Amino acid sequence: MHSLPDDFLHNTPSPYSSLRSSPRSSQTEGREAPGARNSEIVGGGAFKIAEIVRENAKKGQFPLTLGGDHSVSIGTLAGMLSAYPNLGVIWVDAHADLNTPEISGSGNMHGMPVGLCMKGLVDEDGYRNIPGLSWLAEEPFKNRLKPSNLVYVGLRDVDLPERATIKRLGIKYFSMYDIDRLGIGGVMDSAIRHLTSSNPARPIHLSYDIDAIDPASAPATGTAVRGGLTYREAHFVAERTANTGNLVGADIVELNPSLSDKEGVAETTQMGLAVVRSFMGESII
Repeated sequence: MHSLPDDFLHNTPSPYSSLRSSPRSSQTEGREAPGARNSEIVGGGAFKIAEIVRENAKKGQFPLTLGGDHSVSIGTLAGMLSAYPNLGVIWVDAHADLNTPEISGSGNMHGMPVGLCMKGLVDEDGYRNIPGLSWLAEEPFKNRLKPSNLVYVGLRDVDLPERATIKRLGIKYFSMYDIDRLGIGGVMDSAIRHLTSSNPARPIHLSYDIDAIDPASAPATGTAVRGGLTYREAHFVAERTANTGNLVGADIVELNPSLSDKEGVAETTQMGLAVVRSFMGESII
């Protein structure tokens, strides 16, 4: 593995360096919508991510986005949906992230990426009324995720309004109960069959929150919930998705080194890197 030069971070322009001068971001920092904390800065960052992801996906490249909290996926989903209008999404997470400002109890935008990008949950005027997110009402980012094109894997901490939305929209989900009952192999076979039965070549995006994994294997995360994926289950999800040959992009998010000791950070980092290698095609043999 090649090492980076010592001055790499100082000499390499950040993709977010033009955020405050972006013509689609507001001139006033710090504004937010009711129920959407820090929406202007979060939305502005998501816009830059969406542009970068879209540009690379349109070239046929594989956008791999490393977070940060899961709000970065407002940008990755918008960018991927712009490049692949009929995109299928496998959302691996303890949480549904299906809130919108109207139903969120906390206002935390890391709980909203699916809700903000889901078809039918926010109208165009709604986006324009959220500082930082008006770009979602404009081309080329107006395409939305269809409920039938989403599958959740690993849910175990879902807000009551999100439960109602999942049931109302008929979104396919596999909670940890389902994984216990069917086994991770059965769950992933069903998830992939759901996304590809009508279109075997459907492009798939994998959004992988490290808190889907049990904190015994990945403790350095902000919203850890006991009873998650085991070490091998976590790898199998990534491996099985990669084996479809349909994977066109991925996120891995919520690894936070400030939330554990040195040993926990190292363990979580190694776990994250191993998952990335798995969905990029590394196999045992």
